[in-house]
Amino acid sequence: MARRPKTVITCAITGAIHTPTMSDALPYTADDIAGQAIAAAEAGAAILHLHARRPADGGVTIDPDAFAAFLPRIKQATEAVVNISTGGSLKNTIEERIAPALRFSPEMCSLNMGSMNFSFHPLAKRYDSWKFDWEKDYVANSDTYIFRNTFRDIETVANALAPHKIKFEHECYDVGHLYNLRFCMDIGLFKAPIFIQFIFGILGGIGPEVDNLIFMKRTADRLFGDDYRWSVLGAGGAQMSLATTASQMGGNVRVGLEDSLFISRGKLAESNAQQVAKIRRIVEDLGCEVASPDEARELLGLKGGDRVAF
Repeated sequence: MARRPKTVITCAITGAIHTPTMSDALPYTADDIAGQAIAAAEAGAAILHLHARRPADGGVTIDPDAFAAFLPRIKQATEAVVNISTGGSLKNTIEERIAPALRFSPEMCSLNMGSMNFSFHPLAKRYDSWKFDWEKDYVANSDTYIFRNTFRDIETVANALAPHKIKFEHECYDVGHLYNLRFCMDIGLFKAPIFIQFIFGILGGIGPEVDNLIFMKRTADRLFGDDYRWSVLGAGGAQMSLATTASQMGGNVRVGLEDSLFISRGKLAESNAQQVAKIRRIVEDLGCEVASPDEARELLGLKGGDRVAF
């Protein structure tokens, strides 16, 4: 019987959707982002997916200086792979969105594989008051947002970051994004093995049903054969159940407060590390082993932590 591959856990620490009002655990200062990232790595996360926030009010920022306040601290304290977002903001150009990656040359970056409606406006109705003035309009107006990731945008990212030997986490929110990725590989933008993050449950993308996971996986098998590795992100209440299913299918998993603020139904998570510890316990109880950062590097063909610029 073939030995099961080890499961790589990614933790997405803060993201660009949730706001400070929604959870006191959501990190937005450099100290909190660094502290929670380090704790998540200690709990078993091999990859840390990172966004930045304004320390004064928790707003989204893609200013490289904001990343500079926590990236070196994370690198000094952990062996974890650092993955910097190139999504970052729904309101900035692709050139602005890749500025942190160009400056810091991480081992990995996320890369969204298609334009889409991307909304979380229903969350605005859940809160009567807000900690900071920017939050309500940001959330309520997300029904006007288009997350732009055109073919030219994707090519811009691929060409700009190619000299840095960065491995992309190709974020696919729907089945068409897989075909976009296949096209980009066919024209030489990306080389195998690629790493695909199947994303379920974002309003504007594919829903968080197990049938959809099976469909996405079957489509990827047909398009990429043995030339890809994969992981699953379930947004909100689908986080743990889809991650568990993915691990049993031989895939990797992503958790973190970027994707869900909860540890169980109706109960807010205390930290990113709590979510990592839970999925690690589930994965191990079901007979899988969790990959170390160096094992994740080998699986994904990463350049190594000694070749980053922070």
